[in-house]
Amino acid sequence: MNSMYEILMELPLFKGVSRYKLSEVVGTTKFHFLKYLADETVVNAGDPCTHIVFIISGKLRVTIANSNNRFKVSQTLEAPNVLSPEFLFGRAPFYPCSAVALEPTSILQISKADYTKILNTDEIFLFNFLNILSRNAQKAVDGILAITTGSLEERIAFWIISLTQPGGTDIALTCKQRDLYSLFGVQRTSFIATLDSLKERDIIEYDANEIRIKSRQALLDILHTTAD
Repeated sequence: MNSMYEILMELPLFKGVSRYKLSEVVGTTKFHFLKYLADETVVNAGDPCTHIVFIISGKLRVTIANSNNRFKVSQTLEAPNVLSPEFLFGRAPFYPCSAVALEPTSILQISKADYTKILNTDEIFLFNFLNILSRNAQKAVDGILAITTGSLEERIAFWIISLTQPGGTDIALTCKQRDLYSLFGVQRTSFIATLDSLKERDIIEYDANEIRIKSRQALLDILHTTAD
């Protein structure tokens, strides 16, 4: 079994940090280790993002939905991963998603105040966090360009990429087709033709109420970006 240090060094925001530096951090920071059983809720959409949350074992099903739940994007995040780190700071530090354990799952929580101290102890911690923020900002630029001038494929790709995280699997967009082609401002025939094209290239599967993503990377390729 991996030691605690080996587990921590695999987490996205701790990668590249020396074991010595990490041992210093562990010795001076309050780490909260929590365990959840299958089907237990880890966070609800709208909860204050007061801690940074790492998945150190197990899997979470993470879902973002609009206010009436008619439009939902779901993904599975498994260890080692971090949950919505870009919402820890800023004007709206609230989780945009719900997260439910799919199996017995262990979580590491670090308070915002303690994590801020960690960021100031070593440049590697800071660069890891800044790189995540920068990737998301660059992804947003690509998506806005796709919405304004891009094809329907690009617009669908942007919706999926912007609402999921790198490493997300079993991604599904749940919404009635008529709501989707109305949302994208296209005719039903054009919408279905686009879905059929994506399906033929083994990027998605779909039915009347759900689009299931088989390759998130293929959607990134459609956006012609490496910002993720």
